Amino acid sequence: MSSTLKSNLQDAMKAAMKAGEKERLGVIRLIMSALKQVEVDERIELDDTRIIGILDKMVKQRRESISQFDKAGRDDLSSVEKAEIDVIQAFLPQPLSEDEIEIIIKDAISKTGAESIKDMGKVMGIVRPQVVGRGDMGTISGTIKTILSA
Repeated sequence: MSSTLKSNLQDAMKAAMKAGEKERLGVIRLIMSALKQVEVDERIELDDTRIIGILDKMVKQRRESISQFDKAGRDDLSSVEKAEIDVIQAFLPQPLSEDEIEIIIKDAISKTGAESIKDMGKVMGIVRPQVVGRGDMGTISGTIKTILSA
C-alpha cells in the first residue's frame, strides 16, 4: 500500500471500532467506500494526492448539503453534515492561511506571466494542485480574480 493517508484511515477505522464511536466509524467507512469505488472504477491504487482530492470533494458536497438544509430549516440534518465534515477534515492537510494562499497565487501569476482575467485558467492550473484540500477553491478563485483585475 503506497498511501500513508489510506493506512491512517484504516488505523482510524480500527480505533473507532474499538472505542465504539459509531458516528465517526460510519463517516470513515463512507470515506473508505468512496476511495474503493474510485480504485475499482479506474483500476488504480490511489496515492495521497488523489485521496486528498476525494476528501476535499466530500467536504464540498457536505457544505452544499448544509446550505440546502439550512435554507429548508432542517437543523437536525445540517448538524449531521457538519459532524461529518469535522471527521473528514481530520484527514486533510492543515488549511493554508490567506497569506500563504496569496503567495502561491502571486508565484503562479509570475510563472505564467498572467496579466488579466483571460489568463485565469493558466494560473488556476498551477495553483490548484498546490491548494487542493487545503483551501476553498471558490475563495481562492475569487482572490485570483481580484489580483488579476488590479
